[in-house]
Amino acid sequence: MSGWSRDGARARASVESLQVGTQRVYRLTQDGEALGTLAIDSTVAGRARGGLRMLPDVSEEEICSAARAMTLKYGFLGLPQGGAKAGLRADPEGQPETKRERLLQFARALEPLLRERRFVPDADMGTRASDIRWMLETIGIPVSRREWRSNRSGHYTAVSCVAAARAALARCGAALAGCRAAIEGFGSVGSAAADLLGRQGAVIVAVSTSQGALYNSRGLDLERLLQLAREVGSRCVERYPAAERLDRAELLELPVDLLCPCARYHSIHAGNAARIAARVVCAGANDPVRPEAERMLLERGMVYPPDFISNCGGVLGGTLEFAGVRFDRITALIQRHVEAAVDRLLVRAHELGIPPRAIAERLALARHRDIALSCERPSFRARLMGLGMECYRRGLLPQALVGSLAPAYIERRLHGWNDT
Repeated sequence: MSGWSRDGARARASVESLQVGTQRVYRLTQDGEALGTLAIDSTVAGRARGGLRMLPDVSEEEICSAARAMTLKYGFLGLPQGGAKAGLRADPEGQPETKRERLLQFARALEPLLRERRFVPDADMGTRASDIRWMLETIGIPVSRREWRSNRSGHYTAVSCVAAARAALARCGAALAGCRAAIEGFGSVGSAAADLLGRQGAVIVAVSTSQGALYNSRGLDLERLLQLAREVGSRCVERYPAAERLDRAELLELPVDLLCPCARYHSIHAGNAARIAARVVCAGANDPVRPEAERMLLERGMVYPPDFISNCGGVLGGTLEFAGVRFDRITALIQRHVEAAVDRLLVRAHELGIPPRAIAERLALARHRDIALSCERPSFRARLMGLGMECYRRGLLPQALVGSLAPAYIERRLHGWNDT
């Protein structure tokens, strides 16, 4: 279908809905070209939630894997959400008009799902909360004044990644202070993780973006690098002077204590896993390590906490921020919960002689099933809570009240994992 709508976007894209394994997948095309994908891995009360990422080469396989990761995150955190993920093929650093056109094509194609909140999108790689808000409002979907306001998801994800790294290094008898770290993907998550690590005494020796990688064995000047990233985005690696330029893949194999993959899906695979030299691999990205590569890392004695735990901070932080909880309190809660959960998980995995993921996925999926079942037959208290949150979303309850109650509610949810 061709032509343009009155708001400047192309006419509605074609959508193919199909069942792929246990997931419902929506394939979007525009004038015969692939536009993007939505994968719904699970639902709670008929709804699912997950990020909308924008990348030139985002694949259906990547989106389906990330949708499953969302189900696992919600199960780990005890939150009543179904897991989903969406991807749009476009350059997030390209022309703003092109980016907005793509967002509108996506929204119009899936308008019934969005309007009925059967899929609720969030910011992800290449998009911001303001993009989601603009997209929905432009096609006439009401958005409350409290939704899609913050762009701190990358920071909160970095907080959980660093907390998991601290626990993992401790299992190796090491600490963040003085450790040498490499960050794959110096975007919103990776740059925040580098900043947090640097503030806690780690030496950042390498970073990468889509434009290449930098390496300095004595450490990079983080303040300078962060400033360049704010000014020129991914091209910061071309402007930074005092470092060796590497191919992106070479960063993964550097002799470091901590490797943080904060970029793309399956960057560590069977072809390079044997050359990974880090003692600890701790992910800020979704599913950066292929299953066979994860087995290879563990067989070599490396520590790799499951990625859906180490990068859960964006979901947890966003939930608390929406409820009006203070930034410092959110950060402290993420740090405390993730560090303790990773420590317990690694101890238990060592005792049982099985991979940490085998334990974590089983528990997360069991919790998610229990939550979904309880939402099908909600108690009076749960119905009252749901009514209260809907009133809050619409601005009918004061933020101060909800913000004061939310941490205790979330703590109870999190303790459900601690008690398993």
